[in-house]
Amino acid sequence: MHLVMIGFVVALLFYAAVTTIAELGESGFVDSDGVKIHYVTRGTGPLAILLHGFPDFHYTWRHQTPALSKQHQVVALDLRGFNLSDHPKGVENYAMDKLLGDVDAVISYFKKDKAVLIGHDWGGIIAWSFAMTRPAKIERLIAVNVPHPKGLQRELANNPQQQKNSEYARNFQEDDAEHRLTPELLSMWVKDATDRQVHVEAMRRSSVEGMLNYYKANYPRPPYKEEGTFPPVRCPVLMFHGLEDPYLLPGALDGTWNWVDNDLTLVTVPKAGHWVHHDAASLVTERMTQWLSATC
Repeated sequence: MHLVMIGFVVALLFYAAVTTIAELGESGFVDSDGVKIHYVTRGTGPLAILLHGFPDFHYTWRHQTPALSKQHQVVALDLRGFNLSDHPKGVENYAMDKLLGDVDAVISYFKKDKAVLIGHDWGGIIAWSFAMTRPAKIERLIAVNVPHPKGLQRELANNPQQQKNSEYARNFQEDDAEHRLTPELLSMWVKDATDRQVHVEAMRRSSVEGMLNYYKANYPRPPYKEEGTFPPVRCPVLMFHGLEDPYLLPGALDGTWNWVDNDLTLVTVPKAGHWVHHDAASLVTERMTQWLSATC
């Protein structure tokens, strides 16, 4: 009898989680040069594309989507390699130009000229890069716990603590790294038990090799050095940074104003970590919607 009750409770929790995912919006796919990119969309109005990071999927934006969709058509993606999107083989298929092409394909699919981009972690790097290389196609940029690439490059070259805290990325760049990670391990950061099980299932549908190819194709490798030029970001930018992020230290935020040729708003959040949009969900959602309302 106890086993039956336990099974019934587990089933109810799983059903509630699935219902929550369904409530995020309508699901569909965009073709990006032969690669299917899964999305969930909700709302009407100007296009806002939400880009998750590693190891994550579109469900990460569940706290923000309902509020954002009151004024925007929100399109939350599964990046290539993750969850229901295609998992192309080969490191070259995860180079930044391919990732930017996916965003381009989404904008075209929804018949828009430009979009607001909201990105966390790798999604934020894609958003920064899109703003620098396709300025006519981006309306606003919201970067969630991800510094401008120039800031990260500088810190890796000069800050021993950031070098130490980026050891995980060097491990991910090793040839056999995918064999050391499991869906359960990739989901340990999710605090709520029900959400964690949903996350585990998404990681099982994902390609660990594909996810790690983001690091192999795009993350700096030692010896670290400052090199190259970065075009200015010409759209307004809102940044959130949880100050207890152990992976991307706040020193990389210094000087961001030198690389943004427009309004820059920085919100630092004490006692929040890398997933600040979870740790301080209400604050992040409220500031996002206020900022977009004030600038649109």
